Amino acid sequence: MIENINWYPGHMKKTRELIRDNLKVVDAAVEVIDARIPVSSRNPIIDELLGSKPRIIAFNKSDLADEAANKAWLAHFRAQGVTAVMTNCNRGDGIKQLLAKLAEEESRKFDGAEHHRPFRMMIVGVPNVGKSSLINRLTGRKSTQVGDRPGVTKGKQWLTLSNGMQLLDTPGILWPKFEDPNVGMKLAYCGSIKDEILDRADLALELITELQELYPEELCARYKLEEICEMPLDTMEAIAAKRGFLLPGKRIDYERTATTVLDEFRSGTIGRMTLEMPL
Repeated sequence: MIENINWYPGHMKKTRELIRDNLKVVDAAVEVIDARIPVSSRNPIIDELLGSKPRIIAFNKSDLADEAANKAWLAHFRAQGVTAVMTNCNRGDGIKQLLAKLAEEESRKFDGAEHHRPFRMMIVGVPNVGKSSLINRLTGRKSTQVGDRPGVTKGKQWLTLSNGMQLLDTPGILWPKFEDPNVGMKLAYCGSIKDEILDRADLALELITELQELYPEELCARYKLEEICEMPLDTMEAIAAKRGFLLPGKRIDYERTATTVLDEFRSGTIGRMTLEMPL
């Protein structure tokens, strides 16, 4: 059992200061979260920093999340008066809706005036939720670094959209300590925390434990298991046996099995899955 996950590189402290210092010159914020973990991928520090600043929630990677769960989460946020859209940066889904919501904020800000300074926004969120991919979709060009690992974007960037709006990109920001260890675990499942600081075999075992409960049929179908084992470790070993992930002496290759399960969950290969639902 992984008890505590904390990863707070020095640049994240600088990012917090960057967001705080630039809030006074932006008109709204787009908070990007991972649609598979809508609770755990929301940083409480961002809430504290943004305060009453107008905000739009972008549920990114919605194509990897359970479709029924996506609908439930949208209804949940909208019932609370929070503006939210589902986005999928691989195909560009939801980008038009997001731009329309930003245009509404712009109209409110300048009271419908035709001539005014550019509307400025800030993109914020935890690492690896797809902020840079979203920015590339908004700007229509590959203007920022994109990577499949957390911490690719390092500094402040001002970008101009085709509609004249100005956008401030910031690196992903976590918070110094996760009060709930399950939050750190789910962020790790989705790749928002560097794998290098974790035991991948233990992390994959924890993920299998969750998937056994939430998506047993998808787990069985992907790995051709006849049934889910009572113990998650037995399920992990059954996956290894089915894939031929064995070491000399027919020993289980836990590292290779872990890498496969984590990668296939993160890519949506096992299926569309959401690990958190509205209460």
